[in-house]
Amino acid sequence: MELFATYHLKVETPMRTNQRDYHKQPWILCKVRKRIETIFSQLVDQFLIRKNYAKTFAGLATRILSKITAFTCLQLINKLNHKPLNHVKHALA
Repeated sequence: MELFATYHLKVETPMRTNQRDYHKQPWILCKVRKRIETIFSQLVDQFLIRKNYAKTFAGLATRILSKITAFTCLQLINKLNHKPLNHVKHALA
């Protein structure tokens, strides 16, 4: 909390429409939130990031890092092939 007070930082996150006291956020924040939620969803569904049988923290960190690296490589392949970035499932097709 000292960091926020010292540098007068304020964290804002876009609200979902089903939340109480909803007020519309700038479109750029909504766009970023959608991208982040899509990426998390893909990591959970396609890369099974929740299933980790690591015995140590180093093993856990290595497995998560390798999954995120694979995801990033697939996005790069899509970018190079002029395909949408979020379609990583079909990157190698």
